[in-house]
Amino acid sequence: MKIVVIGGTGLIGSKVVAKLNEHGHEAVAASPNTGVNTVTGEGLAETLQGASVVIDVSNSPSFADDAVMEFFRVSTANLLKAEAETGVTHHVALSVVGTQRLQQAGYFRAKQMQEDMIRDSGMPYSIVHATQFFEFAKTLADSATEGDTVSVAPIKIQPIFSGDVAAAVGRTAVGAPVNGIVEVAGPDTFQLEDFIRKGLAVHGDPRRVITDPQGLYWGASLQESDLLPGPGATIGETSFAQWSAQQ
Repeated sequence: MKIVVIGGTGLIGSKVVAKLNEHGHEAVAASPNTGVNTVTGEGLAETLQGASVVIDVSNSPSFADDAVMEFFRVSTANLLKAEAETGVTHHVALSVVGTQRLQQAGYFRAKQMQEDMIRDSGMPYSIVHATQFFEFAKTLADSATEGDTVSVAPIKIQPIFSGDVAAAVGRTAVGAPVNGIVEVAGPDTFQLEDFIRKGLAVHGDPRRVITDPQGLYWGASLQESDLLPGPGATIGETSFAQWSAQQ
């Protein structure tokens, strides 16, 4: 099966390509680095020729509200159009657990728009909702840092190893379209403060981490469990302790 992975040279995409190729599929990494640009359309039709499945794990180069909205609007429209024209029969997109509850934040409004465009396209699809990756603890800290203090919302998080996300995306891609959402999460639940503190410790980062009752998450105010998956989520195999021990 030929499977094109949009964003196939990034953290998740490169792992998806490797896992699919290990299982005998023809996985093609498509990104601006390989001459495929979903915003301009460059190389898109040629790369999709003969593909049965397209996996979109791409991300906007800018997280500014207007820029990220424009990226997902144009990229998704171009991708869905090219898929219809080349006979692709399954569109798989990676999104985020809790997207529908995070609509105060521009990034998640853009992800919701992307999901809505996929649903409305008529293309058979599967959307994989993943929790935050272990690797992004520092990014979360950076978004909430003032001076040497990280102030985060009093919420829970169930982070996941990027390799387990890639495995879930690959499994979804080679299965039948679910025309809905598949959730994946890590095996352990943390307070956000504890997860970021542990993540910074992996990097030897001395910043102080505290909980702020008024704290936001990427600009959104949340209830304690808004970032947690539902009871039917697939749980990744790798614990944070196992991952951190290998860093």
